[in-house]
Order: sequence, then C-alpha cells, then structure tokens
Amino acid sequence: MPELCKIDPKKYKTALDFSYNFYRYKLRKGSKIPYFTYLSSVSNLIIENNGSTDEAIAGLLHDAYEFNTQRSFLNKISYKFGVRVSNIIKQCSNAGCLKLNEKDWINQKKKFLENMNKKSQASLFVSLCDKIHAVSCMISDHSRIGKKLWTQFVANPEEMIWYYKSLCKNFKKFLKNHKNLKDRFQRNVNELEYLVKKNQH
Repeated sequence: MPELCKIDPKKYKTALDFSYNFYRYKLRKGSKIPYFTYLSSVSNLIIENNGSTDEAIAGLLHDAYEFNTQRSFLNKISYKFGVRVSNIIKQCSNAGCLKLNEKDWINQKKKFLENMNKKSQASLFVSLCDKIHAVSCMISDHSRIGKKLWTQFVANPEEMIWYYKSLCKNFKKFLKNHKNLKDRFQRNVNELEYLVKKNQH
C-alpha cells in the first residue's frame, strides 16, 4: 500500500482556525464565495499529493502576506507554525500586489518567474497547487459568466495566459517530481487558452 500522508491533526486544526479568522470577511474576486474555501481547497490538494503538515498549513495561508505585509505578521506566523511555514508563505507571495495597475502586475509576475529557480521545492509545490486550483476556478467561472470573468482582473486575458504558460514551463523546469500535478496544470492552462481564443472569434 502507498504511504499515507502524515499530517499533524492538532497543528493543522490550529492553522485552519487561524486561516478562517484571518480570511473570514474576504470573498473571492467577482463572487460571494468565501475566500477561505478557496484556501482549504488548495490545502486539500497539497494533502492529497502527500504534502507535509507545514506545506498543508502554508497552503491555507500562502497569500496572507499579500494582505498584511507587516514584518510582525510574518513573525507571528513563524511563532505559531514555524519558520519553514513562514518561509514558504513568503516565497509564494507577491507582497503588495493587491492594488496594482496593469504595468505593475506584469512587472510583479516577471519578477516572480525570474526568481522561481531560487525558491524551495516546498514553495514551488504549494505554489503549483495554488495555481492549479486558481486556473480550475477561472475555467469554472468562465462557463458561468463568460467574458465577464476578465473584468475581475487587472491584466487582460492574453497577459494572463502568458503568465500561466510561463509558470507551467518553470514548474516543469524547477520543481522535482509531481509530474501528475504539472501535467494537470498544463491541461488546465491549455483549456483556459482555448476559451480565450474562442472568445476572440
């Protein structure tokens, strides 16, 4: 039998509560779906693919640093969940990216892509699970609201596709193992690109 993922239930429950309390008033872009449910889905994907407790917790909090860029906040996460968790969160985040214009968004994404070779395997793994779920949600939202989906983002559809295709290439290059997840992300990006091109005709 395959080895089961070893998750520390007590530590994980503490992180679930912390994440819920931090995000409970935040909603996903363009919807009334609680943001916390998105994060729990990312964390579940990490667990389902044999992620560690620290990686699963980082999945719950991976973009918290974007909402609160205070050093004291990151220190609080380090104190509660350990330095490894806070380091994953820091490497997954584009700090200060919540209110960017289109040009700044592109520059932030280029910077993230350029630094992927310096990120830890754990950070790349958590980031991949996040991006898989993000693109999956975009595909689902597109089937529901069509072109209106793109009004929720700073970047235009072509820029979004460029970013996700670049991520896909870098995950394949820098993340070891997890071939099934990298292939899944590639399929999601291909489907999203198909929808974008279809809307252009």
